[in-house]
Amino acid sequence: MTLEEYEEQANETAQYPGRLGMKRDDIMGLMYTSLGLAGEAGEYADKIKKVLRDDNSNIKCREPLLYELGDVLWYVTQNAQELGFSLKEVAQMNIEKLRSRKSRRKIGGSGDNR
Repeated sequence: MTLEEYEEQANETAQYPGRLGMKRDDIMGLMYTSLGLAGEAGEYADKIKKVLRDDNSNIKCREPLLYELGDVLWYVTQNAQELGFSLKEVAQMNIEKLRSRKSRRKIGGSGDNR
């Protein structure tokens, strides 16, 4: 499946307050999708935390993690849509940023402007 195909199919399931209604005074859709993204990323992290807690370095049950990653991807897709970007644009920008950091030997460290 391509990013475009995923995006199209994910959009068919998108029903939330303020969907694609972003105007200067209307950010309900972006707020909803941002909170959803944070929640799903938190659920993913919580499952990883439990692996650490139970001292199980070999993750035996990967499927629940896959489901959470799918939910994260859905919310990333909707956030991009709310901002007027495609997943392809997000992916391309990210790779360009990382390549630039790597070429300047700034891939490690912290901060946005490396």
